[in-house]
Amino acid sequence: MPLWLITTNTFSQEKDNVTWTTQSNNSSASMPVGGGDIGLNLWVEKGDIYLYLSRSGTFDENNTLLKLGRVKLKLSPNPFAGETFKQELILKDGYAQITGSNNKLNTQIKVWVNVFNPIIHLEVKSSQKVITEASYESWRFEDRVTKGKENNQNSYKWAPQGIVKTFKDEISFKNNSIQFYHQNKPETVFDVAVKQQGLENRKTELFNPLKNLIFGGSMYGENMFPAGNYTGTYLNTPFQGWKLKSKAPSRSDQITITLNTGKAATVSDWEKSLEVIKDKAKTNQKASIKWWNEYWNKSFIDINAKDLTANQSAKNYQLFRYMLGCNAFGKYPTKFNGGLFTFDPQLTDSTLNYTPDFRNWGGGTHTAQNQRLVYWPMLKSGDFDMMKPQFDFYLNLLKNAEIRTEAAWGHKGASFTEQLENFGLPNPAEYGWKRPVDFNKGMEYNAWLEYEWDTVLEFCMMILETERYGGKNIEKYLPLIESSLTFFKQHYAYLAKQRGAKALDADGHLVLYPGSGAETYKMAYNSTSTIAAFKTVLERLIEQPSLSETQKAEWTAMLKSIPPISFRQFDGHTTISPAKLWERINNTESPQLYPVYPWGIYGVGKPGLDTAINTFKYDSDVLKFRSHIGWKQDNIFAARLGLTNDAARLTTAKLKDSGRRFPAFWGPAFDWTPDHNWGGSGMIGLQEMLMQVDGKKIYLFPAWPKEWDVHFKLHAPYQTTVEGRLKDGKLIDLKVLPESRKADIKIMIE
Repeated sequence: MPLWLITTNTFSQEKDNVTWTTQSNNSSASMPVGGGDIGLNLWVEKGDIYLYLSRSGTFDENNTLLKLGRVKLKLSPNPFAGETFKQELILKDGYAQITGSNNKLNTQIKVWVNVFNPIIHLEVKSSQKVITEASYESWRFEDRVTKGKENNQNSYKWAPQGIVKTFKDEISFKNNSIQFYHQNKPETVFDVAVKQQGLENRKTELFNPLKNLIFGGSMYGENMFPAGNYTGTYLNTPFQGWKLKSKAPSRSDQITITLNTGKAATVSDWEKSLEVIKDKAKTNQKASIKWWNEYWNKSFIDINAKDLTANQSAKNYQLFRYMLGCNAFGKYPTKFNGGLFTFDPQLTDSTLNYTPDFRNWGGGTHTAQNQRLVYWPMLKSGDFDMMKPQFDFYLNLLKNAEIRTEAAWGHKGASFTEQLENFGLPNPAEYGWKRPVDFNKGMEYNAWLEYEWDTVLEFCMMILETERYGGKNIEKYLPLIESSLTFFKQHYAYLAKQRGAKALDADGHLVLYPGSGAETYKMAYNSTSTIAAFKTVLERLIEQPSLSETQKAEWTAMLKSIPPISFRQFDGHTTISPAKLWERINNTESPQLYPVYPWGIYGVGKPGLDTAINTFKYDSDVLKFRSHIGWKQDNIFAARLGLTNDAARLTTAKLKDSGRRFPAFWGPAFDWTPDHNWGGSGMIGLQEMLMQVDGKKIYLFPAWPKEWDVHFKLHAPYQTTVEGRLKDGKLIDLKVLPESRKADIKIMIE
């Protein structure tokens, strides 16, 4: 029996700090630093300090997520020209520190971001007086035509209509500072997509996030003055530099970078709001440190095992969670294809000699199958507030999605496609320019994406779960959930009536055809992943106390109309089928296991577990597709099924060091580097190995190797936290809050 204790020792992040004692070769060997909604790539190369600046929501006319430039810091005499060097990410307090010694000169540089205001601080302290040069470098000093694969960074992708340009920024010295900004032109990819998709008569009603958007900032230093311009090339990218320099040698210097992103009718209006932000620059670091301290105390997983890959998995879990925390308050969700920490693309793929703005799979394009894996782990880590940008992304697009449905099919409900622009319409390239004349306006003419629109239901479920886990008020999101369900209810009845006289099958069920099992099982009839989504979301929605009796009756009726999951045989073993029927296989996902995860219909302690295990073990497609890389979920499936050896093998393979200097810079896999859906799926797997929940039941160690000592703190439904220690295969202490939930704990380790 476990020993129930009131207290456990506090977990320390110090051993997970990343420390380098040599300088970096290039930006791929950079360190992530950030906070609020800002991400920096920080590295020291040939004695100079560099930072790439990124921020949530900096979308240009083409929907590229532009970086805000590069900062270079040069000291004279140079402390980083000597033999002693150290660069450290101090996780507990959320900042980085660089120290160097050259003869008697010792210098320390602290790099931190204000969590609550978009302000970056560079604090220089030296044992002797030095001259500091702080330069702002930009590769967007002139218009740049983007050709070929470079358009993968924007919403035109492989199908640009005419010449596509990344337009130049405005950069200048202003009042002893450097001001830089990008102002979107009146015509953007939004206008192109609206016209392409036949919605011009509804254009004024549509939400347009790109219109009047201006983003940039200002860099200034105490006792610094403008010191001219210069030109250069980093890797293959030409740039121009604007330099600030110390008025006199000093033992300390402060460089401040203030950022502003927002809609403004004029540049003057944007500048005024920038000045308001600048007024907050004197704020000290205490509030930001407090936020990071509380973030780490909220949840953690710390493994101390003889299996070094297990220890590495826990460390990289923490490092990746740090990267997610840097966009805690972003206006937009953390992107699966690099988040805020992409670097020069040729260092990921040597054939892509493009600017640092490049990332594969677009900037403003939202790929739901990938995004969901970034956000699911935030439930058990207790980061409910960080999920808001992802939920608001869909909520902001609700009206556009409803207008799209009405215009294309004449019925109600919100149709959210799998590849979704940040204005709610399908990506123009994947919507298809070379379409049959009579092809329905609501449909994507694309073999991978056709009829795939059920992933929104995973985000609906996440919303419902934040209420159950964190007690969050989700009433404002209920229209989103109901409209998403309304689309399916009305659309599949509509399609059936196009084919024949009846809207339902002989058993009174919706006929879910054509559908899709993820991007893999195409032209599917009664896709299992869709059925599992409907059943789970509807059951949870009906429990909502704020729903009227009329609403509950409507959703109860829909629940009764959902067809059953289909099964198939492999060597005499009954397995879950991906659908009742399908026409072709297009990708390498395993949606036949989605009833295991994320939908939780099958799993530890639930009926039919043997059938789900059979699917994992014997389904020939599942076996063929199995992998740990990128967005693959096999580690999660294994954990949910209680298959300890498979879960441990696949999760440690996924969470092992990336092979890059920063251990959690995985990728590119199927997407880009650093691959955030790789990290997210790794987090989920480790969490599910430790703790699974079913209603009020909490299963501890359902797929955990007993030889892995662990100290953990995770969140469970009903505003519950579970903290415990496993040592030598025994649970030696456990803290459950509220204590009344102890009765719901079941220890699964022997």
